[in-house]
This record gives sequence, structure tokens and C-alpha cells, in this order.
Amino acid sequence: MVLAGISYDPLLRIGIGPLQVSPHGIFIAVGVLVGARLALPAASRRGITAEQFYDVLTVALFGALLGARAAYVVNHLSDYLEDPVGILRVWEGGFSLLGGLAGAIAAGYPRLRRERIPFWRYMDAVVPGLALGIAVGRIGDLIIADHLGKPTDFALGYVCPEVDTGSPCLAPVGQAVHQTALYDLIGAAAVFVVLLWLARRPRPEATLTLVFAVGYGAVRVVEGFFRVDITHGTGLNGSQWTALAVALAACAGLVRVARRHRAVPSTPPAAEGSDEQSAASVAPRSSQ
Repeated sequence: MVLAGISYDPLLRIGIGPLQVSPHGIFIAVGVLVGARLALPAASRRGITAEQFYDVLTVALFGALLGARAAYVVNHLSDYLEDPVGILRVWEGGFSLLGGLAGAIAAGYPRLRRERIPFWRYMDAVVPGLALGIAVGRIGDLIIADHLGKPTDFALGYVCPEVDTGSPCLAPVGQAVHQTALYDLIGAAAVFVVLLWLARRPRPEATLTLVFAVGYGAVRVVEGFFRVDITHGTGLNGSQWTALAVALAACAGLVRVARRHRAVPSTPPAAEGSDEQSAASVAPRSSQ
């Protein structure tokens, strides 16, 4: 029995002049802009110029588009083997966020090398804005009622509308299903708050990036259990396996960073009166 639920007609297109634009695409664009705006000052504090920052970001965005599509196709390969031309019909949707992140890194890394910017330094500047951008982008998924999951009695479940409005909801009318996009939004926002808190003081390089990987990786693993997705008989879908591997590798990376940081000897505090002694030692002596 459904105790409560949220029901609304999904808004699939927004008219902007002669164009009909998906809210999904609009909020992805807003998320990119908001994330970039947040990351730029952080990059500047790390010695990265605005020109360098946007140069790498532009290349990374192209890589993100390719990676997001490629990962989705691989995860739904059986469908595209029957209809290979469908791979090119990108306007029908079908993008993987984790694939997009991988594509962005693969495309951006050579440009970082070219600009002689340390990888971890750039990533530490970017990841708080990335987490916020993901949360903003998920608003578009909620508006179009995308990424709906398994049936649920949860109060925040989405109840399919009685009238056919083009909703991707496959459950019977009146059946509440998990809004996995909402869970992803909440999880990404929580990771963003943690990263902001960590960024208040200097941290060893790579710390923020690895914390993001652990936190958001965990979000995607848990969220995946509420999705209706292809598991290939393993109990986990492709995104979950990827997120789990990344999160575990990032945990190992955090341990290594912590050990390395502890191994670096700190500068011992100056002994009391050392300043006066030093000054006395270099002061010219009076002639006798």
C-alpha cells in the first residue's frame, strides 16, 4: 500500500522561441556553468590562470559528451547490436554520467600535461563545483520524471500520472516508484557540503578529489539498487561496478596520501628566545 507519493505531469520540452528544449539539457548546462563559476576562484588560488582553466574545461566537456554516450551504448550493447544506427540518434537520449566523467578526464589529461598543470591540483579545484553541478543537473531529471526505479511505499516515491503525458514511468498508474534522480541529487549535494568543509583549510594534494570519488562512488552504488537496470546476472549494473571500483581505488589513494603526509617531517617550532639569540649573533659588535 502506498502511504504517500509525489505525482506531477513531467515537462518534457520547454519552448524557447522556435526551439523545443529539454529541461534535462537546460539544467545540465546550468550545472556546468554553476560548477565552473565555483571552481574558477579555487583554481586561481592554486596558481591556475582563467585561460588555462577554461582551456582544459572546454576540451574536457567534449570528452564528457563522447564518454557519456559510449558508456551508455556499452551498457546497452545488446539493444544497439540489433540497431547499430541507433548509436547515432543521440537526440533520443542515452548518456552515462560516470562515462562522461571518465571521458572528461581522458580528454582533459593531455591538455593538463601540455599546460604543465598537475592533475591533482586541477581536480582538487574542480570537484566541489562538479558535485554541485551534478546536483543541479539532476533537477532536470526530476522535471522530466527520468531515472524512475523500482516500486516503493516510500513517501517520496513518484506516482505515475493517470493521463499519458509521455512520462517514462513504466509502472501501473497509481504505483509509486523510486525517484533515483532525487537520491542522486541529495547524495551529490551532501558530497558538495563535505568538500566545502574540507576546503576551508589547506589539504594534501589529491585529498578533495579522492574524497569526491569515495563519496559520489558510494552514492551511485547505493542508488543503483533502487534502479530498474541491466545487471548482466551479477546483481550490480555497469554503473555500480564502475562506481565501486573507483570508490575502492580512491579509498586506497586516501590512505596513501595520509601516510605520505604523516611521513613528511614538520618544521620544528623555534626554541624560546631563538629569535633574540639569532639577532644577537648577526648584530655587529661594538669596537673595543
